[in-house]
Amino acid sequence: MIKTAICDDEPKTRAYLSSLIQAQPFPCEIAEYASAGEYLADQKEIDLLFLDIELDPDDSGSDGMALARKIREGGSAVQPVIIFVTGYEQYVFDAFDVGAFHYLVKPVDEGKFAGVFARAAEQVMTGWKVPQRARPLVLSFAGTNKVVPLDSIYYIESSNHKAVLHMKDGEFACYMKIRDLELELQEHFFRIHKGYLVNLSYVSGYSKTEVTLTNGEKLLLSKYKYPDFAKAYLRFLKKGAGL
Repeated sequence: MIKTAICDDEPKTRAYLSSLIQAQPFPCEIAEYASAGEYLADQKEIDLLFLDIELDPDDSGSDGMALARKIREGGSAVQPVIIFVTGYEQYVFDAFDVGAFHYLVKPVDEGKFAGVFARAAEQVMTGWKVPQRARPLVLSFAGTNKVVPLDSIYYIESSNHKAVLHMKDGEFACYMKIRDLELELQEHFFRIHKGYLVNLSYVSGYSKTEVTLTNGEKLLLSKYKYPDFAKAYLRFLKKGAGL
């Protein structure tokens, strides 16, 4: 039985999400909360939490993002898988900062919900653990060292004998071979093509020919890399890995 919770201040949204959960082929127990305060006060053990980011602040002073931070700071090794459900896309990076599993934008598509729920249920059943931040990448450039957190990198591109890091705040290029970065970052990144090394945390979907990232970019996936990439990404999800 998957212990599922919905925390949203809109009754219609809670009812809709509840109906979507009940339609999934997994036995679920569903609890509903209209505020962060209600969720915290209940102290019920939850496996999977659907959380609205823009909750109306209550006596606890917490919106959805603040509630997620409180949950993550609780110190427990096993915590709920958090899926944010919101009408605003600008919070996507904050969502991953608190170890969110996924980010659904309202109005929620039923097909998209089913796919995300299935992957989240697999995480619950294999044992979800709080994502641990990986050590940063240290790069030398122009006689100085630059420290780059891995969670700031979407992907790394090989271009004109340089490695170009495509990051949340822009691009950074350095003289380094992508194959050396591939060896150093193999737990969190995967070489999908001779020119691309992607951060698995920011993969939102893939086909046999391309990988889609959470920022909307699509990168070419080599047909020779596809089988190993699919296996590596599945292992990554099962481990509950994150940056």
